[in-house]
Amino acid sequence: MSGPDISVVICVYTEDRWEDILAAVSSVRAQSRQARETLLVVDHNQALLERLTKEYGNAPEGPGAVRVLANAGPRGLSAGRNTGIAASHGEVIAFLDDDAVAERDWLRRLAEGYADPRVLAVGGRTVPVWASGRRPAWFPEEFDWVVGCTYRGLPPGRVRVRNVLGGNASFRRTAFDAAGGFATGIGRDGDRRPLGGEETELCIRLGQLRPDAVLLIDDRAVIHHRVPAAREHFGYFRARTYAEGLSKALVARSVGAGKGLESERRYTTRVLPAGVVRGLRDVVLARPGGAGRAGAIVAGVLTAAGGYLVGSVRARRDATAFTATRIEGTRDA
Repeated sequence: MSGPDISVVICVYTEDRWEDILAAVSSVRAQSRQARETLLVVDHNQALLERLTKEYGNAPEGPGAVRVLANAGPRGLSAGRNTGIAASHGEVIAFLDDDAVAERDWLRRLAEGYADPRVLAVGGRTVPVWASGRRPAWFPEEFDWVVGCTYRGLPPGRVRVRNVLGGNASFRRTAFDAAGGFATGIGRDGDRRPLGGEETELCIRLGQLRPDAVLLIDDRAVIHHRVPAAREHFGYFRARTYAEGLSKALVARSVGAGKGLESERRYTTRVLPAGVVRGLRDVVLARPGGAGRAGAIVAGVLTAAGGYLVGSVRARRDATAFTATRIEGTRDA
């Protein structure tokens, strides 16, 4: 098998997602290109740690092995990912959400991107699986990032990007050697406010340290991400967009507003106005949901902007909001 060997890291935190976790692991085991290993990193939940260890036996070696380990850092997704990176053996580390399943060629498509030695990260396309069975009529595709999925406005095919999206992403190990790991104090922390941005901050930081680095998204590397019913409501939409504004303020403080908001400016000035126009056109054509989608886009922009302003004030006040972690490897040489 040509190309880099790949370790897959799945960060988990609650037994409420037990069936989702099993499905995620099964999808990795069914890949057309076998993973070197799958690491399940449990975020400070002893009951879940013991249950998963019993389920998978925690075999430490062998192709396709599933290893279960505890988050060795503070609570949260960033520290969990850093734990997985440090414990993994692969030349490339891929990340899969615990409530997502990968299509059979997911790893093969990710691996193909690394044929160019300049490539340090490859992401893929994340498709929403709505609990209700279909997209809510008011929910704009431009805001699918709210539910952790690929959104309208990203270019198709295999293209160079500023940052990959964390739930369907991979990095060459040398990326972490150069830039360190995911910053703690930013991003998800169990059931707290739905923050994000940790992969964006890492990718921008990596680009600053390695200007020659190439980061790609290949939309053939597909995963399907479950969207629970609670996230199909406008209340979650509003909370998530506000939290994104808070996160972007932290990212901007870390890497500078120029790089930290470069893609967001294009998105806000080009993609979103086009979405509003489509929504209003659908109103004129008596198509369902047009007014709701146009209104949701405007509301999303306003709440994200509000979160950014609040986050900027907090970031200036709190100089220790987050820390970029150096990865201390525990793998064999």
